[in-house]
This record gives sequence, C-alpha cells and structure tokens, in this order.
Amino acid sequence: MNAGMAKLVDALDLGSRVARRMGSSPFTRTAKDHCSVERWSFLFSINMLDMFNSVIINGNHFDLPSDEAFNSDFCGEFLREWCNDNDYVAGHSSGSTGAPKQMKLSKMSMIESARRTNSFFGLKKHDNILLCLSTDYIAGKMIVVRALAGGLNLIATKPSSKPNWNGKVKFAAMVPMQVHELLLTDEGRSLLKNIEILIIGGSPLDQETMADLFSLGGPRCFVTYGMTETLSHIAVAEIAKFGQLVYKALPDVRFSVDGRECLVANVPYIQSAPFVTNDVVELVDDKSFLWKGRFDNVVISGGVKLFPETIERKISHLFDRRFYMTWMHDPKLGQKLVLKIEDLPWTAANVDSLLSSVSKCVDRYEMPRDVLFSEKFEETSSGKVIRKPV
Repeated sequence: MNAGMAKLVDALDLGSRVARRMGSSPFTRTAKDHCSVERWSFLFSINMLDMFNSVIINGNHFDLPSDEAFNSDFCGEFLREWCNDNDYVAGHSSGSTGAPKQMKLSKMSMIESARRTNSFFGLKKHDNILLCLSTDYIAGKMIVVRALAGGLNLIATKPSSKPNWNGKVKFAAMVPMQVHELLLTDEGRSLLKNIEILIIGGSPLDQETMADLFSLGGPRCFVTYGMTETLSHIAVAEIAKFGQLVYKALPDVRFSVDGRECLVANVPYIQSAPFVTNDVVELVDDKSFLWKGRFDNVVISGGVKLFPETIERKISHLFDRRFYMTWMHDPKLGQKLVLKIEDLPWTAANVDSLLSSVSKCVDRYEMPRDVLFSEKFEETSSGKVIRKPV
C-alpha cells in the first residue's frame, strides 16, 4: 500500500469512528461503488474495492487479478468472479422455505460483513484461517472475503465431510456434518484441537455434539445465526457446558421482534430496511436473543404452542439418525405432535422403548402422539431436511 492509499485508509477509519459516535455513517455508495462523504467538504474518488486487491493462499501472496490465484484449487473460480467488473457476485438462497432464489451479493457489503467478523473474533493480519467449505455457497465465499479484508492467510483444502489440513489455524468455519465426522476419530479430534476459533452453521447442531466439542478442550466453538441475505452470520452463540445458547450480535447489528415474536434484524451495512425473519426468539436485549424455532414450524396442539426445534434439541442425544418433529390433523387437538424418523419402520417394542426415553426429556405437552418413518427425507439443494406436516 503506497503512502497516498495509507492516508486515505486512515481518513476513512477516522470518519467511520466519528460516524459511530454520531450514530450513523457519513458514507454512501454511488452506482459506481465510489464513496462520497456527505458530512465533510471533501470527496474521495476511489473505488473502495481496489483496497482489497491481494490475497494470501497457503502462504503465497498474490496481487489481484492474478492467473495463478485464479487457478488456485478450491477458491480460484470465486476469486476470478471477485475481480470482474461487477459490483456483486452471484449467489442463491438456501431453499429452506422454498425454491432457491438467485441473488446478487454486493461485494462492498461482503467486505463490511467480513470486517465485522474479523473484528468480533480478533483476527489479525497474517492469521491462518481455514477454507474447507465450497465457495459455491455463502459460507465458503465469506471465508475468502475475510481473508481479503483482513490480510489473512487462507489455508485452502478440499471441501469434504472429513476435511484435512496441516498445522494450526486461528479461525475455521464448518457445517455440523464435518464436525461430527472429525469427532469420530482420534485423527479428526487432533485436527479440531489445531483450531483456535471454530464457527459452525448451515443446520442445527445437536446437544451431544456440542457437549463433545466442549469436553474436547480444543477450540472455542460458536454456533452461528444468519442466512445468504445477511451475507453469512449476523450473530453467534458460544457453546458452553450448561445453559441455552445466547446469540450475540456482530458489531452494528441490532435486534427487535415483531407481533409474532419473530426476530427483526437491523443490519445497516447491508441494507437500510430491517430483515424480518420467521425465527421465533426470546429477546434478551437489542444485541442478543435465545432462538426457539421457526414460526412456520410451530405446532398448536389443543391451544398449546409447541416449538419443534426446541423439543428436538432436548431429545437429539437419543438418536443416531435424522429425525424431526412435525404435526398431523387431529379432530380433538387441531394439530397433534408427530415424530418422524429417517429409517425403515421399527418394531412396536422399539418404538415404545424410544417413547419411554423421550418422556424423561420433555415436558408433558411436548410428547409426540405418533411416530412415523421415512426411508429417505426430502432435502433442499444444500442438504437441509424439508419439513412437512403429515
């Protein structure tokens, strides 16, 4: 970085600090992604993306654009897209609530998200961060952008259910399946111990895996909350030995709830309008919450509101296969709670034994009134189970 660029960065950092004290940002982006200063009498006419034009991959420094970087395994195609003339990269929603939608992800908003994650976790220049997720999805893309935004050394390895890498890393992101597979072997557990900070997202993490991670004595582990629209996570909850997961906001993110008790997230570095979600939460304050479940999954049985995801967390240690709680119509209760298990049908004795164990873990109204089986659950394109009422 030359002296002129360094002065510009210092000025932008000063402006950002002043703006935070004033409660808003003095910067707005034009259609050409230039930054204008509205509360000062001078104008910066530089494309901000030009400040993030180098990357370190497995210890090798590349100035972008670079054919050598573009040919890098596991992240080259994304870097090529990052360096094109568009102010966005292509993405798509997960498909959790319907067909996946094509999206345009603002590069500058991705940088702002990455800077907040780097700040929250104290990531410093040249820290090693692990890329073991596909850059076809937002989680993998954002690992690369965090490296770009923070001058971090990207340790790129093949995305797989059992990632493998050499050496210690400061930061890594994984999905629950990867964590579960690594915990099964001594080699995998040793790899996990080489991570200082591990974030886990994409689907719920069961209680047994969380307990195993905590007892491992290796990384500090966090469960994430976010979606493609929010450019990966906007809140994280650290895994502790006891108690519920309390999700805490990234810098500049604020929370409230709507009339349904669903989370409303204000994320000003992405968009001015709030994100209204279908996630039922218990608000702790405007920077933290407890997650209960999806509004569209809530079961109202005999007038009692039941949260399937909350019940599932209580009984997850009883299963070695996928399952979920849903409902079917009942003339007396309106909706009755049903447990669906991904397996061939069990014997009546095995079902009774399971229900006996479930009864020791849940409240009276949370007991499933029927158990159904499916040889294979339907999934979204990203591998999430599609929940359906019976």
